[in-house]
Amino acid sequence: MRYSPFVLVPLALALGTVLYGLYGLLVNYNAARKTGLPLIVLPFDCGNPLWLIIDRKIVQLVRRIPFCSGTFTRFNWRGWEIWDRYKAHQQLGDAIFFVTPGKNYLQLCDAEAVSEIFRRRADFLRPPESTEMLNIFGPNVGTTDGPQWQRHRRITASSFNEHVNQRVWIESVVQSTGLVHYWSSKSSINSVAADTRTVSLHVMSGAIFGKSYPFRGAEEDSSSTKDDSSSYGEALRIILDRCIPLVVLGRKNLSNPWLPKSFRELYQATLVFQEHMTKAYEGEKRAMLRNDRLENNLMTSLVRASQANVDQKGSTTGSHQEGLTEEEVYGNVFVFNFAGHDATANSLAIGICLLATRPDLQDWIAEEINAVLAGVESKESSYEATFPRLPRCLAVVYETVRLYTAVAIAKSTGSSPQPLKLGTHTVLIPKNTVIIPNYSALHTHPRYWGHDSLEFEPSRWITPGTHISTTSDSRASSSHPVEHFKEPPTRNSPFVGWSGGARSCPGRKFAQVEFVGVLVGLFRDFTVRPVPLKGEDDAMARARLLDQIRMDTGMRLLLQMLHPERAVLEWKRR
Repeated sequence: MRYSPFVLVPLALALGTVLYGLYGLLVNYNAARKTGLPLIVLPFDCGNPLWLIIDRKIVQLVRRIPFCSGTFTRFNWRGWEIWDRYKAHQQLGDAIFFVTPGKNYLQLCDAEAVSEIFRRRADFLRPPESTEMLNIFGPNVGTTDGPQWQRHRRITASSFNEHVNQRVWIESVVQSTGLVHYWSSKSSINSVAADTRTVSLHVMSGAIFGKSYPFRGAEEDSSSTKDDSSSYGEALRIILDRCIPLVVLGRKNLSNPWLPKSFRELYQATLVFQEHMTKAYEGEKRAMLRNDRLENNLMTSLVRASQANVDQKGSTTGSHQEGLTEEEVYGNVFVFNFAGHDATANSLAIGICLLATRPDLQDWIAEEINAVLAGVESKESSYEATFPRLPRCLAVVYETVRLYTAVAIAKSTGSSPQPLKLGTHTVLIPKNTVIIPNYSALHTHPRYWGHDSLEFEPSRWITPGTHISTTSDSRASSSHPVEHFKEPPTRNSPFVGWSGGARSCPGRKFAQVEFVGVLVGLFRDFTVRPVPLKGEDDAMARARLLDQIRMDTGMRLLLQMLHPERAVLEWKRR
């Protein structure tokens, strides 16, 4: 019996793929087994781009098959750790190998080991494949290593300064004030995620480019701009929402006419975003040449710091490059947008929904806000005089990030095996092992956080103090406790919400100021509750919303509520 080549070739390719996968699995299994650490064998590479597209759907299908639940459906999909929390590590140990056909992945829930990895940045590098998307517009602080990273870090760190934080504070309070007036004008809203993205986008626009926009709600905005990549905001949204084809195919290949329309729209969005950055960059350079008064924004700071390094050290060409090239400025601006927009917006949406389940915490932060701002309008407040005096609001930020960290930063042993101390023993981790600090486990393990480790309790970040009198105001209490925020330890900390070590997030303070500013605008004069369904009382509605947050938060590009439109909220003035 003869078979057509159209049948034989696909069969041969499929067989070859299976055999190659089995070979890779065997090699990786033998390498991991030598460490003596617990192993979990998984059929698909956790970092394979194709698998990342279909993993959740496949796992859901397999779960419907009787007796098929096991390690595959528990571990072999994005976001498994959000559901599992610390349970796998409590059962198997602080270090667990995931053995796959492509690579070995070491999951860690050991604060000392994670801290050592962050300190030894020359031994444990960022896996190149994990940062490919961030290289779309140019090299940047998130994708470089060694001397190049040090150059990027020096210049970008100087750009995140107190002048920029002041701008972030103003934009955050103004945007959130507009937001809460929009929300409270409606009987209910289900656009918390869409609207916090708008707030974050406008804060980023003001802080990076010095351009301010009035807040417009999701319903107000959708009819005129939906699926339109003609603006900076929509271009960024399209890039972030459709990033996987961008990484897989490359930016230039997306313009091919035979590709789906959505891919060509994605290509157009990259052009629009590039054009927006170019205009801002050229404008800042012209302003510097004219000795104009420069704005306090990140683009200005980047251009100014980069140019200052060039002036001091000479040309940016050659082996002693000191400033940033134009392409590198664009690369860093995109990373700021990526991290500062999507990550902060997702955290804001989750944090607001968590507060909606806790009216006591809303009163707790409102008491602090009104005591600190007694007699001062929120939009008239200053960053320097206000932000440092709001430890309760900052505690809400940290507690939200503790339970729902936007993204875990992976490391790799690279081309050489690396020794790593795990407990009382030192283990030689094989080469090309991807090491994943399991943030979800680290941030919830009772060993570090106590018996209520899974609960949303911002007070764990507060050191109580004595009461002092405050300026009289109709909204302020007669006394306000002098409290202090408990900073996590700088060494061997179980909290790594903004990564750790020398490569910790340079925009951490930026994100904190934005989040706190939004809380001030929202909760000073307003309260929020989930709208009860038929037959529910307020307590039942709060329990349902909390269950939704816990069960329906997962990974897409970053950690986020997967169906935020199901969170229907009602805002009322106090």
